[in-house]
Amino acid sequence: MASLDSISALEKSVLRPITEIAAKLGVTADELELHGRFKAKLPLARIDAARAERSRLILVSAITPTPAGEGKTTTTIGLADALTRLGKKAAAVLREPSLGPVFGLKGGATGGGRARVGPHADINLHFNGDFAAIEKAHNLLAACVDNQLQNKKNVLGLDPMTVRTKRVFDMNDRALRRIMIGLGGRGFGVPRETGFDITAASEVMAILCLASSRADLKARLGGIFIGFTRERKPIYARDLKIHGAMAALLKDAIVPNLVQTHEGTPAILHGGPFANIAQGTNSVLATRLGLSLADYVVTECGFGFDLGGEKFLDLKCRTAGLWPDALALVATVRALKYQGGAALKELSAANPDAIRRGFANLQKHLENARVFGLTPVVVLNRFPTDTAEELALVVQLCAEFGVQAVPSDHFGLGGEGALAAATALVAACEKSPRPRAPHYAYELTQTVEEKITAVATRIYGADRVEFGAKARTDLKTIAELGLTGLPICIAKTQYSFSDQPALLGRPRGFTFVVREIEIAAGAGFLVPIAGEILRMPGLPEVPAAEHIDITDDGEITGLT
Repeated sequence: MASLDSISALEKSVLRPITEIAAKLGVTADELELHGRFKAKLPLARIDAARAERSRLILVSAITPTPAGEGKTTTTIGLADALTRLGKKAAAVLREPSLGPVFGLKGGATGGGRARVGPHADINLHFNGDFAAIEKAHNLLAACVDNQLQNKKNVLGLDPMTVRTKRVFDMNDRALRRIMIGLGGRGFGVPRETGFDITAASEVMAILCLASSRADLKARLGGIFIGFTRERKPIYARDLKIHGAMAALLKDAIVPNLVQTHEGTPAILHGGPFANIAQGTNSVLATRLGLSLADYVVTECGFGFDLGGEKFLDLKCRTAGLWPDALALVATVRALKYQGGAALKELSAANPDAIRRGFANLQKHLENARVFGLTPVVVLNRFPTDTAEELALVVQLCAEFGVQAVPSDHFGLGGEGALAAATALVAACEKSPRPRAPHYAYELTQTVEEKITAVATRIYGADRVEFGAKARTDLKTIAELGLTGLPICIAKTQYSFSDQPALLGRPRGFTFVVREIEIAAGAGFLVPIAGEILRMPGLPEVPAAEHIDITDDGEITGLT
């Protein structure tokens, strides 16, 4: 078949045919669904529960990030390459990038320096079409909901005032957060207020990432809560008889994708929920497939451990029966200075006092890991401006807290630069008990308020939780629907333990305010929304899109 890949000059010299990468996992060319020379869909039939149970799972999380991020994806890739250099059969299992951050603040999300996955441009721009399929499946449901309302018969009796289904769009577009639809007369639909979420926050995305099979996918899609009749009878997607068509649109999207690092380590990419507004981790199927094909799987979860880490453990692991053997907690000297009060423009300057103050943030994340029975290895993602004295200070502070910290220069040296960190994580895996012993932040038998309070007080450090008027109404609806036993997936700012982005370091004595609770019945969780967090981000003043271009010969430039 013709090549579907956009390859940079660097990647032309390092990327190998994807069939060679698959062979490292024991997968033959005949088992792959090829998307050009360097991308493929892996066979779901290769998931082997017994084989997966024998493999080791390393989770990569981080401290509270600066706006630019602390390099979790880069670290995940570097560790996978280092494990390969140590003679381990390893794979990285990652999320797919959303076009929102690619064209917004980040400008790309495939790692950096010598710790990257490729083909870089293809992965950042559309990839194998999974996001597009998720968006279309979600919006098909939204269109059918409005069609039901517009239909004179409205046989289900759906009350338009109770409809919760929004539309989704994979772009940062704040103008779409709240909109009016159905204007122009009867032939244009029923007028009502609605809005758009970003595709990464779609319940269909969450469902795809938690589904265990195609049958489970369809059943979960059918369980999406739409609204009520005027007699307060709940209406679900299955009542519209649309979940089969939605599952058909996701026929290929449910299958994980295989690519490679620049050092030739297999990398499985699938799904892309954000951790500040969704569960923040790749799919259950991708993780299980990685564990079935490799002996060591390195996977990431979004933003700080208070967000992605908590959701990975309390939500994904609880749902899928997984548990990590080791935890890599990524920290940077820059982030410690930032959490210690240093201004963004001053993070390159030596400031040991700010590092000491900022260590309180890292210490809280370390304490949170212990809530889950995990002892992390702190991986210090080294920046060129870091000094040996600064790195030594962080190592010392971690040692005083009883945790090993290892500087790592995977950005500059690739897998070679992460050998020490990978060795420490292998040792942690070998000490991991079998069978694994999960520890959760809350129990499913607790009330919804108790679950939210447990995470807010135990993990975030809040003194108390306050539920707004809308949240109180939502709690009554959740009880009415019999959904109080579901786990929670809190949406809050990624820049603070609290619900207030400006509270850096380790804030204490704050009240955590929950303004509303969205119901993701198909995905199987509830979404308490705190503070001013929004499920449709906006673009920064100077979006990364201004720097992205394409040459006459088709090479994409400006993707970082």
